Amino acid sequence: MSVKEIFETMEYGPAPESAAEALAWLVDQGSQFGHFIGGEFTPVGETFESRNPATGDVLAHVTQGSAADVAAAVAAARKAQLKWQTLGGHGRARVLYALARLVQKHARLLAVLETMDNGKPIRESRDIDIPLVARHFYYHAGLAQLMESEAPGMEPHGVCGQVIPWNFPLLMLAWKVAPAIAAGNTVVLKPAEYTSLTALCFADICRQAGVPPGVVNIVTGDGRVGEMIVGHEGVDKVAFTGSTEVGRRIREATAGQGKALTLELGGKGPYVVFDDADLDSAVEGLVDAIWFNQGQVCCAGSRLLVQEGAAERFQDKLKARMDKLRIGHPLDKSIDVGAIVDPVQLETIREMVDASGGEVYRAACSVPEGCYYPPTLITGLAPSDRLMQEEVFGPVLVSCIFRTPDEAVQLANNTRYGLAASVWTENLNLALGVAPRLVAGVVWVNGTNMFDAAAGFGGTRESGFGREGGWEGLSAYLRPSAKSKALKPVTAMPGKPDQPGGGALDRTAKNYLGGKQARADGGYSRAVYDAKGALLGHVGIGNRKDIRNAVEAAQGAKGWAGTTGHLRAQILFYIAENLEARAAEFAARIDAMTGGKSGMAEVEASVARLFTYGAWADKYAGDLRSVPIRGMALAVREPVGVIGVLCPDEVPLLGLISAMAPAIAMGNRVILVPSEPYPLAATDFYQVLETSDVPGGVVNIVTGAHGELAGTLAAHLDVDAVWSFSSTDLSQEIEARSAGNLKRTWVNNAMARDWSGAAGEGRAFLDQATEVKTVWVPYGE
Repeated sequence: MSVKEIFETMEYGPAPESAAEALAWLVDQGSQFGHFIGGEFTPVGETFESRNPATGDVLAHVTQGSAADVAAAVAAARKAQLKWQTLGGHGRARVLYALARLVQKHARLLAVLETMDNGKPIRESRDIDIPLVARHFYYHAGLAQLMESEAPGMEPHGVCGQVIPWNFPLLMLAWKVAPAIAAGNTVVLKPAEYTSLTALCFADICRQAGVPPGVVNIVTGDGRVGEMIVGHEGVDKVAFTGSTEVGRRIREATAGQGKALTLELGGKGPYVVFDDADLDSAVEGLVDAIWFNQGQVCCAGSRLLVQEGAAERFQDKLKARMDKLRIGHPLDKSIDVGAIVDPVQLETIREMVDASGGEVYRAACSVPEGCYYPPTLITGLAPSDRLMQEEVFGPVLVSCIFRTPDEAVQLANNTRYGLAASVWTENLNLALGVAPRLVAGVVWVNGTNMFDAAAGFGGTRESGFGREGGWEGLSAYLRPSAKSKALKPVTAMPGKPDQPGGGALDRTAKNYLGGKQARADGGYSRAVYDAKGALLGHVGIGNRKDIRNAVEAAQGAKGWAGTTGHLRAQILFYIAENLEARAAEFAARIDAMTGGKSGMAEVEASVARLFTYGAWADKYAGDLRSVPIRGMALAVREPVGVIGVLCPDEVPLLGLISAMAPAIAMGNRVILVPSEPYPLAATDFYQVLETSDVPGGVVNIVTGAHGELAGTLAAHLDVDAVWSFSSTDLSQEIEARSAGNLKRTWVNNAMARDWSGAAGEGRAFLDQATEVKTVWVPYGE
């Protein structure tokens, strides 16, 4: 074929990448592998096959891990951890830098091995995955160097258990290992059963880089090994990337164990195309969004939403482009779509598509025999259809039409997931107006699948919680170094029911819902006494329906998130002003309930705390990340949503304000369950709220027993986070019941907090009150 004919037809022959070096490396290892524990490969045990999905050939035999293997790996990690931590940031940075350089040195070997083991096209492994792996180790070498000066008062968790999926085997390893060891942790990592080979090759690189024995340990095997790592009592932090169903089980399994947890789970990403978009660019972007890695991507743009005026033109262009996609052997550099990772996954894709309704269009390109599936477009589905709601995890795109931007946002958010989204329009005002309204941890404007180590990646809703990349990714592997004391239960003052109440008219404090006082639904109340046993008043005993009403009120106040930080600051200052005007009254109430003399000091601290978060309200908004593109990556701090708080028992006013103020300063709405033994400070406080211009529903107060209300808050699907500072340790119940919608939790694990000191305020509260959304905005022609 002549050059002229090639340009006219755009047809060209195969460009195979040699597999010789990768096969030679496998042969050098004996084509069979033990685990990597304590800096050495263990003897080969019972094995399973690792196959090339494109050909079905057996590449190697990999050892199936056991409980003894996991225990040995955790022991090795524990033994190495303190020495690795005390090596210091500069010492760790040198090792991370060596890893980055060796990844670059062995880049072609790693790319070929990844493609052979996973089935993705060599162009993707070579040009995307492996450069990003090196970038993560470079970036985190820098974070390690800076950590001691930029993260004072923080220390590593200890031993981290990490479980990664098969769609980006080496990249997911880098996302997990780099921040963990940069922070001074050691790791026990389980790669996916289908795709263990690049992790084992990385283990070999660790030896070359001088990673101390035990800092990185790799145990291979099926899902049982992951369960062993997650459940091992010697693991201090768990990081998991995978399906939402497994993530939910991990949340339940780790509940109450005091382990830090981050989850990066499934997605059903919307790909929103407005009628003024550059349609040709949007089509090319969509090819990358859904057919990248055969659609086996959690953040794939698998739901196409096209504005009605452009829908027919766009779909015609898309089908024409689909027909020209090249499917074939992944080691061919001219291939666009490679092999599905395993026949089991291929059959799952077939079953889901065959059971769907709508109009199915399969690309008119040749499909080789074996583990391949053609690019597929399905139109005419209702938003509630299964394929519009559930991950296919394959090269299957579903599509529907919208008319207005509001409808686009509604359709985009009509999912239980919240991982990533793409917006295509030439109107930047429209793009930046829609992006904040999309429920997603990442939004790409006129682009897709942009990743970098400096920019946080992660989801909301049932796409999990926590971020990978950036400072926020490093913070997931750190904890405060200050040691806490064990929590002591706080009990109410005993009463003398026969003692007169001083002649005052009976007063039963109500709940505070939607800006109004409301009686407890159950109709029951309990007495609150002073230190001498005299009656101070009654409070309602809240129940499930009171929590439901409070959640409805909070959901009705969504507009609070859209107010300016300046307005929220003014209101917080106004609350402080009105509280201070009644300082003597609140101080006397606190002293009467607690039998102490520190009431005035608590009121003064509460006023100061309101000022602190009034000051932060218009200053904690995010930043701009330095990423290697012509464009911007905006790390935007967004409110979590509705936060349920079990307030501290020991400081009834200061504890309530210390939780409420940062939450509402960042634009959240709160449901506060006040101090159980000393609730009257909270019921007096809503009188301050009523006179301080706080919109109805922003702050809601339900009195009652923490143990009775905690489970209801944690299980409620319209509550986005639960914080528990109660003197009753409810950590296990809250974390277990939060698995229903995978809401964020912040619990005390039976450890006390010094509410009057530095631990009672600051960035930790602001971090818990916000989600980081990364908005990518490329620019230029």
